[in-house]
Amino acid sequence: MKLFGELDQLSGNQLKIKLNDDAPIYRMSKLANGRKPTIQLDIEDGRTISPDQRKKIWALIRDISEWNGDVPQYIEDLMKSYTREIFNLEPYSLSNCSVTTASYTIETILEFCFRNDVPFSTRTWDMLPNDYTAEWFCLRFRKCIICGKHADIAHYEAVGMGNNRRKISHAKFHFMALCRIHHTEQHTIGVDKFLQKYHIKPIKLNYEERKKLRIGGKGDGES
Repeated sequence: MKLFGELDQLSGNQLKIKLNDDAPIYRMSKLANGRKPTIQLDIEDGRTISPDQRKKIWALIRDISEWNGDVPQYIEDLMKSYTREIFNLEPYSLSNCSVTTASYTIETILEFCFRNDVPFSTRTWDMLPNDYTAEWFCLRFRKCIICGKHADIAHYEAVGMGNNRRKISHAKFHFMALCRIHHTEQHTIGVDKFLQKYHIKPIKLNYEERKKLRIGGKGDGES
């Protein structure tokens, strides 16, 4: 069983950890045969896969498992195999791989989910708004970063009244994918309040990314 949380207090050899979700006490006790369960504590040190990355990966794997009926272990092995093939990696473990390898894994799983229209659970989707890779795929597959419905590409910066979007450079703009309802809300309450409410960080796109997403026109430079 994997539980995720943050270190709340530290005093000598006593640790207090605040879990992200309520602890399943009964299940923990059952697995430990009524004894106090032992735990292994992994502290993020900036070099290996972070707890946040691992949490996202397991959430995505569970969503795929529930979607196609295969057991999570099979999905994990399959996604790692895809990742190794795409990024030319050696075999690795999600328990101690590098942060970069974990990022590659998340990218691979997200693309699989978006390409195959795998339904995300609400809890999984709530993890994604401030994830650059997730925002990129939402833009690419035109899915709202907030609710997952069909979306259009929205600008963070105002384009300006009277400007032709096909003739200006989009190099300076930040983008996000929003459905019509959330795009309307953005304009209603103001963009800064909107981003704070949903914890969104619009992303900047380079020339090749904008070209791939068909953003811009004759005035769009290669910056």
